[in-house]
Amino acid sequence: MATHAGGLTLEKTAVEVRGLVRKYGERAVLDGVDLAIQPGEFVALLGKSGSGKSTLLRALAGLDYDVDGSGELAVPANVSVVFQDSRLLPWARVLDNVALGLRAADERGRESLAEVGLAGREQAWPNELSGGEQQRVALARSLVREPVLLLADEPFGALDALTRLKMHVLLRKLCAAHQPAVLLVTHDVDESIVLADRVIVLDEGRIVAEEPIDLAEPRSPADPGFTAVRSILLDALGVSL
Repeated sequence: MATHAGGLTLEKTAVEVRGLVRKYGERAVLDGVDLAIQPGEFVALLGKSGSGKSTLLRALAGLDYDVDGSGELAVPANVSVVFQDSRLLPWARVLDNVALGLRAADERGRESLAEVGLAGREQAWPNELSGGEQQRVALARSLVREPVLLLADEPFGALDALTRLKMHVLLRKLCAAHQPAVLLVTHDVDESIVLADRVIVLDEGRIVAEEPIDLAEPRSPADPGFTAVRSILLDALGVSL
């Protein structure tokens, strides 16, 4: 367990945030955020550009050391992060990217690559892979360490629509198998509904809406329940149709 900023500890939650403030100069990008994520819960975070989504994720990842702020937060010690770009080491083969620093590295790395559908590509170079395949490697690298918390910052934002749909199916399958708590930052309302147990809307650094997602599987945009949830979230985002 890791504890940050104020002495919060984790007991029944995977993430605990209270009164979190993050400032750039005089501007509060996060303005008193309270958030709890349960073990194994998948939370999606929506918001307009500049609403503070990535700032919150970076705070949970411990990557905001250069930002002024206050409040309390606690996250587990075992946290993995997936970014919009795969951030693979171009000079290392796929297996080496996944298994870097692990014990029994080859065995665990091969198993993780098989999970994401890349068995047989262990010795490929990153530049030999498509964008979707590179993100599969990034997922394998994150989940091979069995994180308690997975932070994902628009991991599918640069992919084409068909590849995104395939990655949604894969991510749900992987999360069911590994059961990390997940915080996904996204601009895509439909993506948040397809993937999450709960969707949070952030606006001007504050949480302005939370919507539990209780829809039958597989979740389809053609489902009237899906349409109703989408309407609620778009309204919270200030989008009128």
